[in-house]
Order: sequence, then C-alpha cells, then structure tokens
Amino acid sequence: MAGSLESTNSSYAIAKISGIEMCWSYNRQYGTQFIPVMPTNLYGTNDNFDLENSHVVPALIRKVHEAKTAGADSVTIWGTGTPRREFLYVDDLAEACIHIMSLPDESLNKILNETQNDLRNSWLINIGTGTDITIQELAKMICKVIGFRGGLVFDRSKPDGTPRKLLDISRLKALGWSHKVPLEEGIKKTYEWFIANVA
Repeated sequence: MAGSLESTNSSYAIAKISGIEMCWSYNRQYGTQFIPVMPTNLYGTNDNFDLENSHVVPALIRKVHEAKTAGADSVTIWGTGTPRREFLYVDDLAEACIHIMSLPDESLNKILNETQNDLRNSWLINIGTGTDITIQELAKMICKVIGFRGGLVFDRSKPDGTPRKLLDISRLKALGWSHKVPLEEGIKKTYEWFIANVA
C-alpha cells in the first residue's frame, strides 16, 4: 500500500487487498483468528491448459508440447522473456495452509498481535519458495522437461506485465515451513498429468 498498483494487475490486487482488510476487520470486531495467506504463482496437476486464459506454466507446457508434437522449429512466447516470477507447486500450497491452520493458539495470537493494525505491515503470510527465475529460464526448463529442441521466439509486441514478482517468505519460514517440490520436479509432475489427462 506504499505505491501505485501495476496497471495490468490492479483489479486482482484490489481483490486481494479487500480480502486482507475483511480478515483484519473480522478479527477486530469478532475476535476471530483469520490469517490471510498470499500464494505466489501456482502451477500443478488439474491446472488450466487453455492457451486463451491459462497462466504461464500451463500455457508454456501446452505450447511446447504442441510444438514438439508438430515438429516445429520454434515456440513463440509473449513479451521479452525478462520478467522474473516465483512459482509454487500447488500441493506445497495445500501443505503450507494446513501447517498454518494447525498452529497452536499461542502462535496464532503472536502473529495477530505483532502489527499495529497497519495494512502495509499486515499479518498476512506469503506462501512461496523465496526464489524466482526469468520467463526465458522457465521456458528453457519446460523445453528440457518435454524434450523440445527447437528455439524460443519472444514476441515483444505482447506485454511483459510486472517486471518482478517475488514474495518475502520470512514469516512462513519462521513458522517452520518451506516448500518441498523443486520447480523442475513440479514441471515434470505437471507435464505427466497433462499427458495423461489433457493431451
């Protein structure tokens, strides 16, 4: 809340901020212990692989798979490939939420009491890996997993979006949780699911 919202992401950001504010208000008014969590970019089994409205990991998996199947020389990717993103396997998110919900009351109350009702320093808990990669690095990793040996073409007429999205996960780590599925392993699991259920 210290700066302007990124234009391509503002509606989504406002919805998230409203949810955080709602939890904060319920806790003050009703004495609840709601702690909002903020996941990073998610991917995994049961994802949406539609090229018109999917997120970057499933979209790239489908594009690269189709390019390999068609024997294409290259895959076209939106933007410059330079934006950095953090990715979390969906099962890790589920485990993190269960971990937080299972905390004893003393730990929950400590989290709730550590701020001074300041949304910018809210007690929400970011859930992520704490590491990011460029879209170009992600695309190369997906090509490696799928076995596509063609080139990557970046369509610079398409928007990049936010230059970098990386969460501060220090609160989550302090609560004793960290992700278990490395990105390349998660992409392999997601691709296997895609082959069995979508392709």
